[in-house]
Amino acid sequence: MAASFWLDLFTYQTWTEFLKAGGQVSGFRDRRWKTVQQMKPGDVLLCYLTGVGRWIGLLEVTGDPFHDTSPIWQVDDFPARVPVRIVVQLEPATAVPVLEMRDALSVFRDLKSPHAWTGHFRGSPSRWKNTDGQAVVDAVRTAHAHPVERPFDPAKLKKVPPIFKTPKLVTVVIPENDDEPEQTGTPAASEVISVSEPEQPAATVHTEIQWLLLKLGADMGLDVWVARNDRNKSFNAHSFSSIPSLKQKL
Repeated sequence: MAASFWLDLFTYQTWTEFLKAGGQVSGFRDRRWKTVQQMKPGDVLLCYLTGVGRWIGLLEVTGDPFHDTSPIWQVDDFPARVPVRIVVQLEPATAVPVLEMRDALSVFRDLKSPHAWTGHFRGSPSRWKNTDGQAVVDAVRTAHAHPVERPFDPAKLKKVPPIFKTPKLVTVVIPENDDEPEQTGTPAASEVISVSEPEQPAATVHTEIQWLLLKLGADMGLDVWVARNDRNKSFNAHSFSSIPSLKQKL
């Protein structure tokens, strides 16, 4: 059976910790376990560095998925794991900007808005089309053979999106800026916004529907988000407890 390609999101912190631990295990949140179980030896993980929006490496799955909480990463256990080997490793400065691959990747085609492509980079693992996966593999290999340094703002390496946490401790990602994709797998503790904040004024019907959709997606094991232009002040400030009719439905 032909190998599959999977998106594997890293922050600079989790990428560094992955390498420090030997670069032999890639992990994901436990709610991704069903997806992780679909991975098989020979599959390729396309390593995407969030914040700077670049492809930083390629990993090959070397064994069957497994559950483990042995310490590798600081921000989360990421217990849904697969054994891997590093095929290609780049540095942030020589990594491949995803925006330079607009013409090669299907995620940039037929967009309903200029930043709609970022929706494909909001959670991992996710299976990618073979044509897209091979295009990334070719680009990363070329960058490794012929490195080109591309300047970037070092501060972006520490960029983490604000995150809401539901009463069931399911994370809900709220992107700060739609100009760049946001990572969803490794939030810093200081960026997690509890939904048990003091009660706020009543939310609008639109806000209530947003929360219902977010919870539905979260309960299905998806990383969910709200586009910046579809958010309002009440949404950013409210918790589940501040929406009486919604609380009854939950």
